[in-house]
Amino acid sequence: MADIKDSGTFMLGDRPVFRMGYGAMQLAGPGVFGPPKNVETARAVLRAALEAGVNHIDTSDFYGPHVVNQLIREVLSPYPDDLVIVTKVGAKRGPDASWNLAQSPVELVDAVHDNLRNLGVDALDVVNMRLMFDIHGPAEGSIEEQFTTLAELRQKGLIRHLGLSNATAAQVAQAQTIAPVVCVQNQYNLAHREDEPLIAELERQGIAYVPFFPLGGFSPLHSDKLHDVAKQLGATPMQVALAWLLARAPNLLLIPGTSSLGHLGENFAAASIILPESAFAVLEDIAG
Repeated sequence: MADIKDSGTFMLGDRPVFRMGYGAMQLAGPGVFGPPKNVETARAVLRAALEAGVNHIDTSDFYGPHVVNQLIREVLSPYPDDLVIVTKVGAKRGPDASWNLAQSPVELVDAVHDNLRNLGVDALDVVNMRLMFDIHGPAEGSIEEQFTTLAELRQKGLIRHLGLSNATAAQVAQAQTIAPVVCVQNQYNLAHREDEPLIAELERQGIAYVPFFPLGGFSPLHSDKLHDVAKQLGATPMQVALAWLLARAPNLLLIPGTSSLGHLGENFAAASIILPESAFAVLEDIAG
């Protein structure tokens, strides 16, 4: 039987979490805007994730906006002692569902308080600063003002730990001169592997790396090699892609998202897939 405990554990700040977690973004409506298509199904997915043993949930108050955090609070609060909820700040939604920058000190403080209120907590477990120098991927630029603002909120006890999203190695290093960094959340999957040097350096430091779009995101993974390996293992291509991430480095924490109970179970089953060396070598070759 599939068990997310098979994924192993890694430290997220001062808390051990299973390396198979859950990303709540898809619980919002189409375009990550508005209420879920089916509120009861969204509630059931959250309950099922917790029942499966998930103790790492990724969210943000700009999912909806507010909708996903309010749903998490409604369904899961009071929260289990071992549950780590990771949120992110740095953007806000317009009434037309647009994604807009929100990176000034005032906007970041407001975002933290929105997350506190909608999640119903006195302190946020982890807050990732989502960098937006380039919306399509990491790009250089100073983050001193943004990260200092969050570090001050951490000193006040409103945030326990800080992380970065869409960040370069130089920005991680800059942030570490201001406050400890417990995780980095960037795009990484079988086909997008530019961050491998960063992953290795974070592993050396005992810092978690959380790949978003682990299955390709808006451009789902398509590969004959991936399909062939999946067929040989009696799994789906997406399960194999997740299993590859778990095998790739011990500091990778997965947060595959879905609003479907069926897909949730399929994702979690990837934690129990053991990739033979021959299959791992074939998958390693996909990105060229």
